Amino acid sequence: MSQRRKLIEHIKRNPHDVRFDDACKVAEWLGFSAKGTRGSHHTFARPGEPTQINFQERDGKIKTYQARQLIQMIEKYEDEQ
Repeated sequence: MSQRRKLIEHIKRNPHDVRFDDACKVAEWLGFSAKGTRGSHHTFARPGEPTQINFQERDGKIKTYQARQLIQMIEKYEDEQ
């Protein structure tokens, strides 16, 4: 199993423990690009996707609801990778 697949599986199994750097990496793998920062929020967008995803770093991790939003995008776009 590739490291990419392992990381994605870890995020899906444990949305309460997702590192900020890993979330950003996966978003970029899915075709999202960083659109900017506003305070502690980092926004990612993908061409053709109306929903942006935001990550807020807290002690090196993202919030659980943000991990769930990332999981939704993983399920939507992981087959394209």
